[in-house]
Amino acid sequence: MTQLLSTGPVWEISDGRTQYPDAIARMTQRVADIRAGTAPELVWLVEHPPLYTAGTSALPEELTDPDRFPTYKAGRGGHWTYHGPGQRTAYVMLDLQKRHGSVPPQDIRCYVNGLEEWMIRALDRFNVRGERRQGRVGIWVVDPARGTEAKIGAIGVRVSRWVGWHGIALNVDPDLTHFGGIVPCGISEYGVTSLADLGIPATMHDADIALRAAWDEVFGADAQPSACAV
Repeated sequence: MTQLLSTGPVWEISDGRTQYPDAIARMTQRVADIRAGTAPELVWLVEHPPLYTAGTSALPEELTDPDRFPTYKAGRGGHWTYHGPGQRTAYVMLDLQKRHGSVPPQDIRCYVNGLEEWMIRALDRFNVRGERRQGRVGIWVVDPARGTEAKIGAIGVRVSRWVGWHGIALNVDPDLTHFGGIVPCGISEYGVTSLADLGIPATMHDADIALRAAWDEVFGADAQPSACAV
C-alpha cells in the first residue's frame, strides 16, 4: 500500500489485486469513520481481479454470461460494470457536507459532474478528449481512426448520510473482451475502449499521476466554481 501526501483527502494506492468484498468492507468502515470524524477523507486507487458488479439499476438480463466471472451487488447507482486487471478503479470517500473545490456542499449532481470532469482532465494529459453524453453516464471518446464512439471511463456513486463513496473506473489496458459478459452500464448501442485500444501505451502508474494532477484542478482549494452550480 502506497500513501501519497497531499492536502485534502489522503491518497492510497494498493498493490496487487484487491478482492471486491474486501473493498466494500473497507469503504463501509471508512465512510462510518469519516461521518464520525475519526478518519480523514480518502481517495483509494485499486486494481481488481476480473469481476462484475451490479448497481441499483442493474437488470438480470444485462448479465449475459453469468458464469464468466464472480458477480457482486455493489449498492452504488448504475447498471452492470466490469472491473479487472488493467483498469484503475478509484474509490472516493468524501464528506459532501463540505465544499470540495468546484463542488459546493450537499450537491450530488455537481459532485457527479466533478467526477466526470476529473476523468476528462486526466485523459487530457494523454491528449485524449473525453466527453460527456446526454443520457449516458460515464466518459466517452471518439476514435478518429475508426470513426467509432466508445466508453473509456465509468462512474458509480453512493451517498450515505452525505458521505460519498464508490467512484470511477478508468480503462488503461484491460482485456476489453471481458466486457462481453454484461451490457456495460445498461448501454448496448456503444462499445468500450481504453487508452491502450486508442494506441496510447500508458501504464497504471502513468494513469495514477494523471489522476492525481487532475484532482486539484477540480476538487482542490483553488479550483473554480463548477458551472453545474450556476
